[in-house]
Amino acid sequence: QDGDLKFPLESVKKLKELMDGNRHINPRMMVPMASYSPCQEKHLPEEFRPVCKREDAAMIFKRLSLAAEDDLCEICANAACAGCF
Repeated sequence: QDGDLKFPLESVKKLKELMDGNRHINPRMMVPMASYSPCQEKHLPEEFRPVCKREDAAMIFKRLSLAAEDDLCEICANAACAGCF
């Protein structure tokens, strides 16, 4: 969850994989995380397509990617995750 936006955990994990994979393609061509947008990825889960139309899309994607790090969502350690009760 990011604000009023909610996404399935599996989709957020896929987003993180896309974002992490794109950063490490070639060290000389590394794209800074702030300027990278997964919106151009053909494998981006459909539920993220509406986010691409927002001005704050880069920040939303960054926060979601951080929320999926180290599977913290699955152990209810991250406040951005919902559904752990």
